[in-house]
Formats: sequence, C-alpha cells, structure tokens
Amino acid sequence: MDWGILEREPELARLASAAREAADGAGSVVLVFGEAGIGKSSLVKALPDHLPDGTRILVGECDDLATRRPLGPFRDLIGSVGGELAGAVAGGGDRHRVHEALLEELRGAVLVVEDVHWADEASLDALRFLVRRMERLPALLVLTYRDDELSRGHPLRHLLGQVSRAPRVHRLPLARLSLDAVRTLSAGRVDPAQVYAVTNGNPFFVAEIVAAGGTGSVPPTVVDAVLARLRGLPGATVDALEQLAVVPSAVERPLVDALLTDGAPVLAAPQEHGPLTDGVSVLAAAEQRGLLSVTPERVAFRHELIRRAVADSLPAARRIGLNRAVLAALVARPGSDAARIVHHAAQSGDQDAIARYAPDAAKDASSAGAHREAAAQLRLVLRERHRYAPAELADLLERYAVESYTIADSAAAVAAQREAVALRRALGDTLALGADLRWLSRIHWWAGNADQAQEAAREAVAVLEHAGDDRLLALAVSNTAQLRMLSERYAEAVEHGERAIALARKADDPAILAHALNNVGTARWRSGDPRGRAELEESLDVALAAGEVEHACRSYANIIWTLLDNLQYDEADTFLPPAMELADRAEHLGFLNYLHVELAMRRLAAADWDDAEKHAEYGMHDFIPARCPALTVLARVRIRRGRPGADALLGEAWEIAVGTKELQRTGPVAVARAESAWLRGDAQGVIAAAAPVHAQASRLPGAPHRPELGYWLTKAGHRVPPDDSDHPYALQARGQWRRAAALWQAAGCPYEHAAALAESPDPAAKLEALAAFDALGAEPAAHLLRVELRRLGVRHVPRGPLAATRDNPAGLTDRQLQVIRLLAEGLTNAEIAARLVVSVRTIDNHVRAVLDKLDAPGRRQAAVRAAELGLLPGGSES
Repeated sequence: MDWGILEREPELARLASAAREAADGAGSVVLVFGEAGIGKSSLVKALPDHLPDGTRILVGECDDLATRRPLGPFRDLIGSVGGELAGAVAGGGDRHRVHEALLEELRGAVLVVEDVHWADEASLDALRFLVRRMERLPALLVLTYRDDELSRGHPLRHLLGQVSRAPRVHRLPLARLSLDAVRTLSAGRVDPAQVYAVTNGNPFFVAEIVAAGGTGSVPPTVVDAVLARLRGLPGATVDALEQLAVVPSAVERPLVDALLTDGAPVLAAPQEHGPLTDGVSVLAAAEQRGLLSVTPERVAFRHELIRRAVADSLPAARRIGLNRAVLAALVARPGSDAARIVHHAAQSGDQDAIARYAPDAAKDASSAGAHREAAAQLRLVLRERHRYAPAELADLLERYAVESYTIADSAAAVAAQREAVALRRALGDTLALGADLRWLSRIHWWAGNADQAQEAAREAVAVLEHAGDDRLLALAVSNTAQLRMLSERYAEAVEHGERAIALARKADDPAILAHALNNVGTARWRSGDPRGRAELEESLDVALAAGEVEHACRSYANIIWTLLDNLQYDEADTFLPPAMELADRAEHLGFLNYLHVELAMRRLAAADWDDAEKHAEYGMHDFIPARCPALTVLARVRIRRGRPGADALLGEAWEIAVGTKELQRTGPVAVARAESAWLRGDAQGVIAAAAPVHAQASRLPGAPHRPELGYWLTKAGHRVPPDDSDHPYALQARGQWRRAAALWQAAGCPYEHAAALAESPDPAAKLEALAAFDALGAEPAAHLLRVELRRLGVRHVPRGPLAATRDNPAGLTDRQLQVIRLLAEGLTNAEIAARLVVSVRTIDNHVRAVLDKLDAPGRRQAAVRAAELGLLPGGSES
C-alpha cells in the first residue's frame, strides 16, 4: 500500500484528465493545496503512473531559504531540459529569455512546481507569465502550496488571484484521511482510533506515528515520532542526518561528499563512534529507515517536516556549527549560489561572509527580476553598514532604495534614498547627488508625497544645472515637467518639458525624449490644446521605435486616460488592446495592472459592472497611482448596485488622493462620494464632497471633472458658476436632459443615459429610465425614481426585480441559476432533481422558467445563452 496516495484517486483522475486535455491543446493550471503533510508531494510522485504514455513531467521545488534562490525551482530542471532553458536559467539575468525558453520547453509537458509558498519573486514572475498563456499551450502547470501559510500580504496571493481569473483552472484541495484509511494504514500495529485522535488524519503524521509505534504506543507529538525513528541508528548516520538537516533543500551530491568526509560529517557530534563506514553506507542506513531519498544526483529528506524535526531538535550551538560547515563547503566550491552562501552565513552568524557575498546575491536576484529577494539581501548588508566606505555605502543604499521602490515598499525606499542623498551631499559628488535627488523625487511621488517630490525635483535640477551632463539634466528637467503636469500646472509643465526635449535631442537619448514629449503632450491636451495629442502620440512612436517599453506603456496609459476623461470611449477601445498586449508581452506588471484599471474605468462607463470589478482588482496592490482609481471604480460599482462597503473603499481612496494633490485622483473620488450621498438622500453630503474639489477644478483649464462636480452641486441646490460647455453633465445642470441623454447614448454609457432620461418631466421618459435602471441592477437609482413617479401620481409603477434576481442579467433566481448550470453540464431533469434533492416536477417548472427568461427554444440554446451572459462557471474551474 502506498500510504501517500490512499484516498487520492479522485485527485489523480482529475490530474490525468487535465493532462489528456492539455495533450489535445487545451492547457490548464492545477492548484494542489493543503496543510503541511497532507500529501501534496506524494500526489506528485504518484502522478507519472496516471499520465498518458510518453508524457514528459518536469518537477521543480521551492526551498525554505531565509532569502530564496532566484529561479530556484527552474534551476532544479537543469539536466532534464534543453540547453536553451538551462542556459537561460543559469544565466539568470534575462528574464525574457527565461520566459520564452520556458514557454518552448513546456509544450507537450507537465510542469510541477512544488511548495510555491516559498517561491522567489523571479519564479513567481515566470509563473505569472505561464499562467496567462496556459490555455493556448498543449501543457499542464501544476502548483502545490500550503494554503494555511498564506498571510494576507503573502507574495503568492497575487499569483493565485491571477490564476483564479484564468480560463481553465482546476483546484484540488487535499483532505485529511478518514478513520477507515487510518485503520488501513495502522494494520494492527497501533490503535487506529488513538492515531486518528492524535493526527486528525494528516497523512504524514499518521505515517510517522505508525512507523514509530512498533510497541503499540503513540508518541505525543510528530516530532517525537520522527526522532524516535533515529533511535538505534549508528552515530555516524545520526551525525550525517543532522548535518544535512540544516540545508533547507535537496543537497546535490558534490556538497554531500564535501560535508560527509570519509562518510562522517565534517563536524561530528561529541560522541563515541564505531568504525567509520563510507558515505554511501551512512546514507543507506537512513534511507532504509525511510528518512532520506537518495539518487545519484542528490540527497533529500523524504519530507520537509522530517528535516525540520531533526534541525529543530538540535542545540543552538551545534546548529550554528553545522551551518558553518555548509558555509565553508559552499565557499570552497566555485560557482556556488550566492544566495545559499548568504543563507548559511546568516544562520551561522558570519557577518564577514554576509558583507562579502550578499551584495553579489542581491545583484543576481535583481538581474533575475527577484526584486523582493534583492531587497532582503541588501537589508542584511545594511545591518553592517559600518563595514563600508561612504561612497560604497551610498551605492548600496541607492540599490536598496530602487529595489524597495520596485516592490512598493515606499517607506524603506524613501528612508534609504534620503540617506544616500545625505552621503552624496557630504562627499561632494555633484552628478551622483543630482541623480539621487531625481530618484528621491520619483520615489516620493510613488509613495504619494507630492510636496516632497516637488522639492527633491527642484533641487535635482539646481544641482545638475551646471554639472556638464546633458543627459542627467534632461532627465531631471523632464521629471519636473512630469510632476507639474500631474499637479495640473500645465503651463509650467510645457515650459520644463520643452527644455527637456531640447536637452534629450542634444544628448541623443530617445528614452528621455519620449518621456519629455509625453509630459508636454499630456499637459497640452488636458488643458484643451489640440496639439497635445499629436505630441503624446509622437512620444509613443519614439518609445516604440527605440524599444523603450516602459515609456511606451506610459504613453499608452496617458493617451487612454485622457480619452476616457473626454468620453471618447470608442477611441480608447482602439488603444487598450495594443497597450495591454505590449505590457503583457514585456511582463511590465506595474503598467499592465494600471492598464487593467483603465479598462475597469472603461467597463464602468459601459455599465458592465462585473467586468469593471474584475479589472479593478488588478490595481488593488501597493502601487498608489493604480490603487486609488481601482478603489474608486470598485466603490462606484457598489454604489450603483446598492451593495455595502463603498464608504470604506472611498475613505482609503480619498486619503491617497489628498496626499497626491492631483485632481486626476481627487476628482473621481469626490464625484463618487457626491453620487453616493445623493443616492442616499443626503444633499449636504453632496455639497461637502463636491464643493472643495469643484472650486479647485474651476481654476484650471479643461478640467475633466468640473462638469460632473458642478452637476451634483446643482442637484443639491448649491449655486455654482455656469458651465457653458457641451459636456453632457453641463447640459444636465442647465436642464437640457434630452441633449445630454443623446450624448450619453452615443458615448455608450447606459447608466448615465438612464439618469439623464430620469430628469425629464415626462413620466414616459422616466418609466423608460426606470426600466433601464432595473435591467442594469442599479437598485438605488431605481428606488429614487420609483419614489418620484409615485409622488407624481403615476399609476402602475413597475415593481423592481426580486432581490435574488439582481445579480445576473437574465433575472434568474438562485435556484434557477443552479438549474441552468446543471443543465449546461448535460444533466437530465431527473438527474438535476436528484442532485438538488427536489421533485422532478419542481425541476420541470424551473427549466421552463429558465428557457423563458433566456428566450431560448431548447436546452442547448439555453446553455449557449447562459454562457454568453456569463452565468456559467468559467472554464473547468471547480
């Protein structure tokens, strides 16, 4: 009996089915998760026997190092994969090469990555790349992880969120063993009820206690069970196990040979040994006891929990000594991974080794895109900052600031960059000081501190003004132009931007030229100067021609944002796909998330609530410029649907917006707060939310939020200066509801179109608006309109949809949703009745109602219609 796969037949069948579908071209992602010891690795080991003949299976593991190895699980594949992937992973510096090689290698294969809760950032980045492409690959990606170790901010959360949106995903939560299974495993050796009571059916715990319970007694803890299995082993074997236990990964054979000199650990325990045997014999004894797995290439503990039990049982002094032995062996071996060296240096307290190797480990991690790991390595380095000369320390601080900025740790980034600036100032290094001040400005803006960003930008230009480096000066001046543009100081933005353009052309730097053109074009366009659009599109062309992906993405983002503000949705639709394709292909996740938020704004305008929420979720991370509008979109969806939680979202969004001092942030939040107040009948709340921001917007040319803020203030009875523009909200504020409704309809904004119709004095138009609100699920607006119609004396005001039907466009009840989903699986009415434990007659009635609501002549057409409306679960998700 294979203990590891007992009661795992359904999961193995699901994996085998997914592998067959992948071989036919329908790739997917499988998530295998559960607590430690639940049998994830055992399931993976059993998988090859259940796959189609000839299926390639590749297995990589993530290690529990204090700071992870960049691309750790993919390094494990070297020797099992082609030269391109092996070379790309070993090089580690070109993530695009790694990703493309992975994509090619994965065709026709099953890739298993174990313990992704320990994955480094570069590996997570590569997995995100694969997840977005799996449905188009003849391949299967299997990820195993411990779901009970995922805190709210765990890095794996982002990847799992992306997986949840993948078209084809299978979830395999592993359950604990039943009492019957424990009885089978116990096989009369121990009391199964007692074992079950101690282990709660955890397969690993059960196996360990059964293996240690030959006398029939049950150890009180699993650690005791593991350690009991060490009793009776030769002393040399125990020493070897303890030595290997401090290495939190499989140990490659050369390192094993270095650590177990002549079969004995380099650092043996202070005890009497019998005659020394060779290393193979030492390991064989542990292997026979079921503690180790030994291959010609490497040695590993049979389970991570065994390794931890052995390591945790060691006295601190011995554990430090064993780590020093590993450190010495790694340092003596050319080509050893710097991250592993630093891990054992930290575990053994060797600060000299940390100071020597951690900067290189950070460089390797950063080159591989593992910025979280790079920051962690540099954090270790900076604990011993007294070891470095001022110029070297400034370099390390700069690197730490940039890595922290990259992973959105704004507080650490600001603190480190400020310290670097202070050192550069003391050293009198003008060029380095100017460059660092420009970076400090950018980091402050990223953190949402507008005033400090402006101050650092001003000093950067002053320092570089006569330093003789046109490129650095151009970048600093363009940074100033960007900040002026973002804070709606458009004339100043154009002035600084045009100077930056001239300097960039002189320095022949297309990246800075694209950046500066972007700032000038955006400032002009948003201030109402039509020349701005041409300059902004020129910045896009320059960036694309130069291969400057970041600058091209920023140009796309500003073009799309401005088109959305101008209600030019059809044109925005032409820019969104190529922008997102570029950011996706280049794996520029920051801009990809930002573009998703812009798409969420677009779907909000189209009243596609679910899609708006889905895309807004991409921006719910620590990147402040994306988080603020993402929160606002999510809040407006809840406001218009009458769902709770909008106030909390807007509270956070407003706090962020105020810190930025940018109307592009404060405007949308103020509008959402005003709309929310109006829908709950709070006119004073409308005025409090809208008046201060409207006053700010009124002082600016071409401010996009002024008409809507003025509209809400007018509705609340607050006098505002007349707005004679042709913006639909300005028309509504002037009482021209018919023209406004026509413009909203032409723009493709059904909610706003209905709201304009609702302002008609004609009850027929109001009833048309009510029907539209009901169809959209806009309950608060529909409720207000019903109250108004009754006040006007309109008879036969249509009753709204039942609460259970509001969450789907077909108006199906919860039970009808269940029925259509089972019907789409091909079940008969009798089978549906059995599944839902109701009578067949009841299901007959539900099916007739479903066909009627979906306007479908038959069951097949109903299933197709339900899929089109998004009523069915996505892909093969379960």
